[in-house]
Amino acid sequence: MLELFKSLADPSRLRLVAILQRGEFTVQELTRIMGMGQSRVSRHLKILMEAGVLDVKRQGTWGYYRVGDANAFFCAIRPAFERELESLPGRDADITAVAQVLDERRRRSLEFFDNHARQWDDLARALLPVPGYRDQLLRQVPVNAVVVEIGVGTGGLLAELAARASSVIGIDHSPAMLEEARHRLSANGVNEVDLRLGEMSHLPLPDMSVECVIANMVLHHAADPVDVLREVCRVLRSGGTLLLADLAKHEREWAREQLADQWLGFDETELHTWLTAACFDVVELTRIHGGAGEESVLLVRGAKRMVVK
Repeated sequence: MLELFKSLADPSRLRLVAILQRGEFTVQELTRIMGMGQSRVSRHLKILMEAGVLDVKRQGTWGYYRVGDANAFFCAIRPAFERELESLPGRDADITAVAQVLDERRRRSLEFFDNHARQWDDLARALLPVPGYRDQLLRQVPVNAVVVEIGVGTGGLLAELAARASSVIGIDHSPAMLEEARHRLSANGVNEVDLRLGEMSHLPLPDMSVECVIANMVLHHAADPVDVLREVCRVLRSGGTLLLADLAKHEREWAREQLADQWLGFDETELHTWLTAACFDVVELTRIHGGAGEESVLLVRGAKRMVVK
């Protein structure tokens, strides 16, 4: 307990914990948010990690720092502690700086997809192949439901979703990608899909308005995956279905530059924890193992917890 209190008895370290409540960040991002040198930030991170307050998620050569759960006493006092952090001096400025870093992540992604929309399907298939999982994903889409696909890309799933659902809304943050999706739908004679420009973290939908949300190979592009899952929960009706397909954790570091990947995949425990925190019950979580040269895929079916009045 003494080591914990020592680790927290510093204004800069309190700021760090408060910032990491808002997401997972690299040392470089934290230096920008806090306006401190890297060596100083690293020293504070080391002290907090040794006390079990923080841990680090390794993604290739990058490390993302986050609030941890290794210290049982800290976990016990964390709710009250985090409420008090909101009144720290300079808190508003830190929140603004966090938002700027997350916005830069989103803008880098948007620029990439706008520039590569026409080549995207061939590029992704050639550089980061995955095993066939599409039919397994589609079979889990509820029949005659209001279905939303977020991050539609060039619209590869939309025609099949339209044949199964009562209505389909496709959302993407890239105008160029949406234009490619429109061309594909038109070529397939599909006219009833509603395509909308919007961010995964700010969906252009009312609360509790849809029955199924599909996130197919998009979460690893998200600036803040947990924020996206919370937003999906907001728009789903009580008991609604989330279908998520994404890369299992891998070490292909080049994917950050060549495919605009923010995260090098995820592991099952991580996704399960995030979904639970975002008010989902994990109904099924399957790993589809890749063959030679392929990366494995995690296929998740979640249900929004029923609202009890």
